[in-house]
Amino acid sequence: MPNKTYAGPLPPLTNEERAIRDAIQQDIERLASEIGERNIQQQYANLCAAADFIELSFEQAGYEVKRQSYEVMGRTCYNIEVEISGNEQTNEIVIVGAHYDTVFDCPGANDNASGVAALLALAKVFSGKKISRSLRFVAFVNEEPPFFQSGMMGSMVYARRCKERRETIVAMLSLETIGYYSEQANSQHYPFPVGFFYPSNGNFVAVVGNLSSGGLVRKVIASFRRQVQFPSEGGAWPGIITGVGWSDHWAFWKMGYPAIMITDTALFRYPYYHSALDTPDRICYDHLTHVVEGLKLVLVDLVGVGNKH
Repeated sequence: MPNKTYAGPLPPLTNEERAIRDAIQQDIERLASEIGERNIQQQYANLCAAADFIELSFEQAGYEVKRQSYEVMGRTCYNIEVEISGNEQTNEIVIVGAHYDTVFDCPGANDNASGVAALLALAKVFSGKKISRSLRFVAFVNEEPPFFQSGMMGSMVYARRCKERRETIVAMLSLETIGYYSEQANSQHYPFPVGFFYPSNGNFVAVVGNLSSGGLVRKVIASFRRQVQFPSEGGAWPGIITGVGWSDHWAFWKMGYPAIMITDTALFRYPYYHSALDTPDRICYDHLTHVVEGLKLVLVDLVGVGNKH
């Protein structure tokens, strides 16, 4: 991977970053504490409440919101998207996505209210900006089992539509379980044989892709490391390795698009993965804010940005 990962104490948050941190925490508490478990089978009303909250948040940030609806098990599900159009000289699109559903009996603070809160924070930052490539922020439904890696996954429904429309997706970033970090030795685990190449303490954010998305992995890691004082690791691995395809980026691979996952590595680090203990008090909010600030700068590089006149 290009450039060196950051090592050393994290810089203190600025006043602006503290405001972003507080908003992220508020959004995670809204999703995981007030709404709680969100899925079509056991908690459909909560799933709909989460969709409504995300839509309102996008609207308050100044966006016109679109819902992509489809039927699963006799119930209507929604992907929720907003877009900032690029200039007329290019039809290239960058997508940032995060799923808002949870597994059974899990409030889903880290998996994946952390990703949704980051999505909303980034959308707020880019609202009203003039950009070269079009930028979409999408909240996906039905990422978790039993829909995981199936045609009923919200991201698969969405990616298939992109393909049918012949859209030019040049990068898809899936924000997946990104809120937990630890300095403890041996707090980080890996699927074989990945552990031979990476550190044993889970204090870093990971950028993960399959082999065909390796160029995007390297581009994102290079941008992040050049601009951000926060540990990062990247890897492009065969998609069959456990965990490499475990999020919404998988659906975009299936449609032939370059796509990566931004993650704290979930079950390979997070002790409360897919459990009732995945609650907002487990989230490392300062760390998550540094990651969001880094992703903001990465997106600036990916889409090109300037102020509207």
